Amino acid sequence: MPELRWGPLRRRWVIVAPERGKRPSDFRAQASPPGQGTSECPFCPGNEHLTPPEIARTPGPGGWAVRVVPNKFPALSDYPDLGLEGQGVFRKANGLGAHEVVIDSPDHARDLDRLPLEQVRLVVDMYIARLQALYSDGRFRYVQLFKNHGREGGASLAHPHTQIIATSVLPSEVEWRLAAARDHHAATGRCLLCEMMEEELSAQVRVVEEDDQFLVLSPYDTRFPFELLIVPREHAHDFPALSGEERASFAGVLKRSLARLSSLLGDVPYNFVLHTSPCGGDWPGIEGWYHWHLEIIPRLTKLAGFEWGTGMFINPMSPEAAAEHLRTAV
Repeated sequence: MPELRWGPLRRRWVIVAPERGKRPSDFRAQASPPGQGTSECPFCPGNEHLTPPEIARTPGPGGWAVRVVPNKFPALSDYPDLGLEGQGVFRKANGLGAHEVVIDSPDHARDLDRLPLEQVRLVVDMYIARLQALYSDGRFRYVQLFKNHGREGGASLAHPHTQIIATSVLPSEVEWRLAAARDHHAATGRCLLCEMMEEELSAQVRVVEEDDQFLVLSPYDTRFPFELLIVPREHAHDFPALSGEERASFAGVLKRSLARLSSLLGDVPYNFVLHTSPCGGDWPGIEGWYHWHLEIIPRLTKLAGFEWGTGMFINPMSPEAAAEHLRTAV
């Protein structure tokens, strides 16, 4: 029978309707033939002249292991200031921000789940280096790291890459999540995600993987089939503050989580999205009540009129069933 579920992290209702859905094989994507780099791919070795001037690189065989370049078609750009002004009930500002692309490796055909663990660790190190650099710019209020994989996941280029956008305003979704964590702490004296992890570890029905440093969950109020949540076991509010040991562990759990999805569902389009602390000091005491986390969202269902009209998602796969399938995926 369908269920309405409410989760405190997003403070939104979802509908879990397993009778609408299906077995994992019903979601399985047709495997794409391995792509080959071409002279037109701007992210392949030898084509560095096709990208805007490089921001950073990790040296490697042949020249580089990871590169960072400005997005050629940026969502936001460099301005001296925000230039905020009112226009009646509306407000307008300069599109101040930064938009960078992290090219995950020279390999055109392999996503993070199929790269060597050492390479994934280099990618994680670059994520942190660029987040730290953008956080240090006092004009920005939030830095969003995300990956789009596959055409339906929003990727316009096949070569595996990750994106980072720094914004000069705090996005609404980020503000809602911060407020949920802050309000829970004010009411209970506890970190929301720490408390959620305790309950999930006790129940064990939605746990996909656990080790000493990270927990992987199929969230209670999951919006999409096989959605995953990666959470550090120790309370931590700031992803860029990961230690060397924690970076290595995170690289491993991210690679394995993506590999589970690929093993079970094939080459599915997906997004992953990092939720970490905002820039600046607008949220006093944040180190005590906010807990960073990363969401992996396979793009297996379509949003339609109901979702757009209500903001509620209909998920045809219960998170308990999804977790059971993912635990056995290798």
